[in-house]
Amino acid sequence: MSSPWFSRFTAHSAAERVMWRCDALAEISEDADQLTRVYLSPQHLRANTCVGEWMREAGMQVWQDAVGNICGRYEGQMPDAPAVLLGSHLDTVRNAGRYDGMLGVLASIEVVRFLHQQQIRLPVALEIVGFGDEEGTRFGITLLGSRGLTGTWPESWLSCQDAQGVSVSQALSQAGLSPEAIGRAARAPQSIAAYLEMHIEQGPCLEHDDAALGVVTAINGARRLNCVFQGTAGHAGTVPMTQRQDALAAAAQWMVVVEQLTREQASGLVATIGTLQCAPGAANVIPGEVRLTLDVRGPEETALAALLANLLSHGEQVAQARGCRFGAEEYYRIAPTRCDDGLQRLLCEAVTQVQGHAPALPSGAGHDAIAIAERWPVGMLFVRCKGGISHHPDESITTADVVQALRAWLKVVLSFGEK
Repeated sequence: MSSPWFSRFTAHSAAERVMWRCDALAEISEDADQLTRVYLSPQHLRANTCVGEWMREAGMQVWQDAVGNICGRYEGQMPDAPAVLLGSHLDTVRNAGRYDGMLGVLASIEVVRFLHQQQIRLPVALEIVGFGDEEGTRFGITLLGSRGLTGTWPESWLSCQDAQGVSVSQALSQAGLSPEAIGRAARAPQSIAAYLEMHIEQGPCLEHDDAALGVVTAINGARRLNCVFQGTAGHAGTVPMTQRQDALAAAAQWMVVVEQLTREQASGLVATIGTLQCAPGAANVIPGEVRLTLDVRGPEETALAALLANLLSHGEQVAQARGCRFGAEEYYRIAPTRCDDGLQRLLCEAVTQVQGHAPALPSGAGHDAIAIAERWPVGMLFVRCKGGISHHPDESITTADVVQALRAWLKVVLSFGEK
């Protein structure tokens, strides 16, 4: 990846432009005092218009597709060449930060802008997509934008409603799109060669390692379960400690076991008890039932399944020892998404050239790459964020780190001209 063009890249100016544009997009929000931009809202469409203009300035052909993604194409040496897809999402959670999603779109525009200025065409085309919905904030269903490209929208999604009772179908119509035409967003398998996504890490690992950039190995799979400990309620003053079937005490013991057992596992596995409801919920009554949720995540399916089975087995053991009953029901499952080995190598080479080493780490959060990986090879580059904070107004990155990210991103893109 020693392209003669690379030395002409003014990465600092490009990084400053990325940071300014992140600020500009943050002003496009449904709330004046916080950033909220949801799928198919007027703010989403305004952001598409804004990003589309930046794509055109960078030398791209631009269109909005049938599910509301904003797309730009920079042709390769031959018309209709397969495209390397670059992108991320433009929607946000409520009260969001300004870099989650946007960084990957805007950084990719800078790479294409440089190629256009230098009149460089690659054997592959380059396409940038600003996905309309990754977060699922409005309708409670995620990856609508990227699943538009893969053609894997369930028909049932059209009837899903937001908090105001507006369905996805109605929202598409209100945005000037046709619910009957969503299939037109799907891309032919041979039209895309690979997908690359730059994203803030949303965690503290790179900062802990004092590294600006890292290469993603996999996006963690997840299991979410509703769990329950059932004991016997009783008077807090009259039932001796040795004769109790205290559901809360059983749950508390298991929570400590969950933490201990997960810490003993290989790196990348995490488990969280996120909610807890105690019944009957009175200060003078021994808890007879406790309901809680378990979220288990990891980058490798076998290890994830083994950890979950072990945790549930210990739940049963704890309950039995305390005269209680334990049950668990899974309500959410997503498989781990392995990043393509070849794209990982390209990213590692580029990151090593830029910062001297290339930390490898899994992603604990979901990304559009999950959907895209069902059709095409995917690779991801992480950029350090301050304190690992994300989905919050305090989300923060530095211009210096964006400079490093842009240099690595350009090296990876140029490597497709050497194949």
